[in-house]
Amino acid sequence: MSSPAPLRGEIWIVGTGDPPKRHWVVVVSLNGRNQNPRADSVLVVPFGSKPAGGPSVIRFEAGETGLPGISFLRADLIQVALKERLHERLPRPLSNRRMKEVCVAIRRSFDPDALSDASPL
Repeated sequence: MSSPAPLRGEIWIVGTGDPPKRHWVVVVSLNGRNQNPRADSVLVVPFGSKPAGGPSVIRFEAGETGLPGISFLRADLIQVALKERLHERLPRPLSNRRMKEVCVAIRRSFDPDALSDASPL
């Protein structure tokens, strides 16, 4: 079975950890990597269901993501996921505007200057 070729902004269920647990994630790596058959992994950011504060957390309403409830994207937890562990694509990807917010949140997780010099979206 071949590995899926996800697109940036898509929401997937991925198996992470050992033993693998199922988590919702958004793909944030560039499509050049995502669609390359020689690349066996993608960069993802996980969603959580518990509120968390900070500049690298984004709240999403259920209707916006297709997830069953309100969720919180944790950009400070960016990680590599093997394509073979991507199990199911949800039908609703994030909008371009929301992906820009995700990129800013990722930067804020490691760059203290991002808080002051990030341009408005």
